[in-house]
Parts: sequence; structure tokens; C-alpha cells
Amino acid sequence: MAQAQVQGQNANAAAAAANGGGANQFVTTSLYVGDLDQNITDSQLYDLFNQLGQVVSVRVCRDLSTRRSLGYGYVNYSNPQDAARALDMLNFTPVNGRLIRIMYSHRDPSIRKSGAGNIFIKNLDKALDHKALHDTFSSFGNILSCKVATDSSGQSKGYGFVQFDSEEAAQKAIAKLNGMLINDKQVFVGPFLRKQEREGVADKSKFQNVYVKNLSELTTEDDFTKIFGEFGPITSVVIMRDQDGKSKCFGFVNFDNPDDAARAVEALNGKKFDDKEWYVGKAQKKSERENELKLRFEQSMKEAADKYQGANLYVKNLDDSIVDDKLKELFTPFGTITSCKVMRDPNGVSRGSGFVAFSTPEEANRALAEMNGKMIVSKPLYVALAQRKEDRRARLQAQFSQMRPVAMAPSVAPRMPMYPPGGPGIGQQIFYGQAPPAIIPSQPGFGYQQQLVPGMRPGGAPMPNFFVPMVQQGQQGQRPGGRRAGPAQQNQQPVPLMQQQVRIVSFPISVVCMQLDMLT
Repeated sequence: MAQAQVQGQNANAAAAAANGGGANQFVTTSLYVGDLDQNITDSQLYDLFNQLGQVVSVRVCRDLSTRRSLGYGYVNYSNPQDAARALDMLNFTPVNGRLIRIMYSHRDPSIRKSGAGNIFIKNLDKALDHKALHDTFSSFGNILSCKVATDSSGQSKGYGFVQFDSEEAAQKAIAKLNGMLINDKQVFVGPFLRKQEREGVADKSKFQNVYVKNLSELTTEDDFTKIFGEFGPITSVVIMRDQDGKSKCFGFVNFDNPDDAARAVEALNGKKFDDKEWYVGKAQKKSERENELKLRFEQSMKEAADKYQGANLYVKNLDDSIVDDKLKELFTPFGTITSCKVMRDPNGVSRGSGFVAFSTPEEANRALAEMNGKMIVSKPLYVALAQRKEDRRARLQAQFSQMRPVAMAPSVAPRMPMYPPGGPGIGQQIFYGQAPPAIIPSQPGFGYQQQLVPGMRPGGAPMPNFFVPMVQQGQQGQRPGGRRAGPAQQNQQPVPLMQQQVRIVSFPISVVCMQLDMLT
């Protein structure tokens, strides 16, 4: 019957596709194929889906670095009728020993992420797979996605999800199947809620599941039922055991009424049974316990920091031979020490730092003034007030932001280059497309590095132009304003400036042209 319903549903989808998809906004030509075997290839997927229609493209998604299959892929058909027929015929078909899941692919993730029409089912029988879940819910409307959560070995986790194409179909399924028996197990069916929404909706003061620890090894489930049954109806009890059946000395009791659970916790927590003092409290998830312990630890650290504010010293650059007693001995003359510790790595080797806490801030300040920089075993100590990690990070970030130079916004208006007489000096870098500086520093200062040029005195006037004559090898240059004695003078011929071999320094073309005009 369920299979007939599934076929009828998909037949309706195919009919809608044949009519142009106007009746169903979810009918497309692209299919998502999930739960693929790791060894399946594009060609295998193509051969499988091409039997039902003309396939335009096939792609198995893979990891970019390892090229291993990610377990899903996409198949694109040329028309929606073939896509609907493939969804009808091939969904939950075994390929390489695994049942593949097929659904329409949508580029817009808003439909999937909105949660509209999505329901959550728990307390499922472990034998129930994707196809059986799909067959169970298909009678209530068109299913977009159906999945039973599984572990790494493929075993069901006992819960799953079904998303319909409309909220009305989802509400109908919730109303009909919530609390019903599926494979002799009563299931819960309700709207899907994200983790943040569940935490916001849940009343933290209400609970039904009770955690009990510090049990005697002789305590049994019957003892649990007898003791906790006095407070109200119990739905389940369990004592956790190892592989050999030996008690782990803790267990859980689930009440039908949250008020009964609260009364049991209040009455039994701290009571002794078989010379064991029981702890009875609300059963918490691992994430809840971690958050609670984290908040408790942060609160204790804050209280300790406030208590020893200004009285706790941080000491570093300690010699490896310094131990806790030696460190306490060094700081004892300055006041009463409440705690003293040298920090060590997991192997017990000193990290070269430690903490010394005094009873008053005055004693800590006196020790800080006397011991900071003092030589201890050939090492100068560094002593400072201890700071919390968050405070130290905030202070360092503030210091770093002050040291960082502030970038000046470039001017939008065009700037005309202005030069002092003689033009830009050698060593000043000007880039094409960037306006030259308005003023060239006449003498070295902060942020300016003077470069030495052969033939120029340090601090001298800049060169008059951008062309520097190059003297060929074996040829002496002409000394301006003077003569050179000897026969070499006869061989020296004056060469016009523009005929000499020159080295051109990169400047904007407009600047070079201006200088050429000046020379001519």
C-alpha cells in the first residue's frame, strides 16, 4: 500500500512536470543524489540515470585535495519529465550495495534553510531505513527530502527528518502520526527546530530525566523503580554497565511528570543508600554540562582575580633550579605569602615563570620594587603585577593600535606637482600615476633616508636634471671648470650632453618632457 502511494505521488509530480511545472514549484531538471558509495564514478552514475532519459551532465562531488568522493552528486536532465521519472524509478535503488537517496536540487537554499514543512521524528526502530520512513509519510503530501540519521557504520541513530513541500502536509503528518506505533515503537513527530530554537523554547527549570551517581555496585533497576516510584509514574530506569555487565555506579530515571522528577531530586539528593551518598540531579547533555562548567570556572577565576587584585605578582626569567619553596623563600621578607607556584610543563620542567600572591597589595608593591631586576642565580628577575589573559590581550591590542600609522585618505582633486629649483633629488622615488610630493625635504629628518651619490656631497643640492652621464669603461670623465694635465687631455673629446650614454631614472612622462623642454 505504501509503495503504491509513493508511485502515485511521483506520478502526480511527473504529470505536473509534463504540464510545465506550473502546479509544483519544486519540479526541476536537476537531481541531487545522496548516500553514494565511495567508489562510484561519474560514468556509473551516467549509465544508471541515462536509462530513463537524456542526461545532460553528471558530477560526483569530490574533495579538492584528496579527490575522495563526498558521498553525493548531481544529475542534470534535458527536460523535467525525465527528471521526475528518474526520481520515481531510481529513488532508494541499491548501487554498489548502498541505497541511494534522490531529490530535486535547488540552487536557492532558502527553501531548505527556512524549515517550512520540515518535521522531526524520534524513537524510531533501528530497522527502519530511508525507504520505510519515506513510505510511511508519503501519504500526507509531496516529500522533498527524507533521511534517517545514521552513525559512521551505517546504523540508525533512532531519529530522522522529513521535509514536505507545504506546511499543511507537515502539520497533517504531525497530527496523524505523533504518538503512534511504528514497528511496535511509539514515535514522537513534531516540527523541526534548530538547536538555538530548541534551547530558547525549552524551559530549563522543567525536566523529566534524572541522573543518579555514586551508586553501590549491588543496586539494581528494581531498587531504582522501588525508590523513585514513590514520587510518581516512571517511564524508564537504567543503570549503566560495562561489557562484562558490571555496574558503572550511575544511572538514569525518567519520570512521566516533570513535577515528580523535581520532587525526587529534592528529596533524594545527598541521601545514603548502602553506605553510599547518592547524587541525584537533572540529567544534562554533554554540551549543557560543558557550558555550565565553563561558566563556573570563569566565575571562580574572576572571583580569585578580584580577591587578589594588586596582590598577585607574576615572576619570569627564573632559573631552572628555582622551585616553589625557593621562590617563596625569596619573597617572604616582604610580607605574608598566601600562595606561591612555579609553572611547569607536563614533563615537570620549569617554564621559567611563576606567581606569588601576598595578603595585601602594599606587600606586593614592596616586593615588586625590590625584586624587579634583581639577579637570582645569574638571571635578572622580571616582576610585575599579574593580569588576566583577557586584560593583557586588551592592553596589548590597545598599545599596538596606537603604534600603527594612520593611513591618510588620498585627495580626489587633481594635484599639480610643485618642485623647488633644481627638480626632484636623486634617490626620491616617484611612481607612474602617483603625484610627486609637494615639498621635497631639504635635509634629513624622521622617515627620510638620504642616499649618497658619487660626485655629490652629503647634504648637497639636488641634481639639476634627470640625466646622469655614463662614462664608458676605460674613459675618464671631464672635470667641469678645470683642466687635467698630461697627454690624456688630448684624447679627451667633449661630447654633447644628449649624445652621451645616459641612464634614465623612472619618472612620470610629463615630468621628463618638461625637463627635455628645459634642455632644448
